[in-house]
Amino acid sequence: MTCKELGGACDLVFEADTFEEIAEQSKAHGTEMWQTKEPTHMKAMEEMSAMMQKPEEMQKWMEERMEIFQSR
Repeated sequence: MTCKELGGACDLVFEADTFEEIAEQSKAHGTEMWQTKEPTHMKAMEEMSAMMQKPEEMQKWMEERMEIFQSR
């Protein structure tokens, strides 16, 4: 899955056997982008943060991402 598919801002590809491993890779990448204050990732993080304030919307988003992962 790509950073963009996971709510990020770039085409970096994450590969793993489980969705949890993909999420950890994405989180590490997000941390790196946060530290460098990369503008497009910062915007994506703001959008994700806003979605996290709406549990139902966030749950639906997570389910959709898990389906994408499982379909590959």
